[in-house]
Amino acid sequence: MKGVILAGGNGTRMMPCTKVTNKHLLPVYNKPMIYYPLLTLVNAGIKEILIVSGPGHAGHFVNLLGSGKDFGVKLSYEIQDEAGGIAQALALAEDFADEGPITVILGDNIFEDNINGYVKEFIEKGGARIFLKEVDLIAAKRFGIATVEGSKVTYVEEKPQEPKSNLAMTGLYMFDKEIFEIIKQQKPSARGELEITDAIEGYLKKGSLYYNMINGFWSDAGTFESLFKASALIKEKEDQK
Repeated sequence: MKGVILAGGNGTRMMPCTKVTNKHLLPVYNKPMIYYPLLTLVNAGIKEILIVSGPGHAGHFVNLLGSGKDFGVKLSYEIQDEAGGIAQALALAEDFADEGPITVILGDNIFEDNINGYVKEFIEKGGARIFLKEVDLIAAKRFGIATVEGSKVTYVEEKPQEPKSNLAMTGLYMFDKEIFEIIKQQKPSARGELEITDAIEGYLKKGSLYYNMINGFWSDAGTFESLFKASALIKEKEDQK
């Protein structure tokens, strides 16, 4: 299993801070934001990790993380020339994946859960796997949502105005090699991007989309409000040690 961290985008919701660096390098309490998804993959035993970022501040990631030696992993880097959606960014990982399974995590997502067990389960099962967390219905409008039955997902929708469930899709996914063929067949959404939810729906239609419920806290840190919340959660956990 290889890992992919998607850390592109323009960071427009966090201006003016993102004038000088990538959003994913802003501090969340006492570490750069990118450390949290990186450590999620490292703690899952994943040794080869690709970081996809935009061209503006790509060198900042290299300056901070280098080869990955300090984390005991091998890091590679890829540039998404323009913000064309999460699925477009993921498509850049095809050569890196080398037809093997991948765990994908958004660079602004912070998880308390250890995903090591989920990785082992996925390698045995294949298909695609999403990770869900219960939120209130107002918060659900900010995320993709899913409905489930048994071990399978029955419906997904991106940022619904009237959510059909309170199960938010977190920014953590596992895919087999078919993900890249699915993305190649996608068409841009109404906002001109290749949406990850549309790619996930490709697996749903084939009956091979599974899920896990995330334990512990989860937060994105892509707005000033969620960045503040995530920092407070991390500080609380650090104070308990």
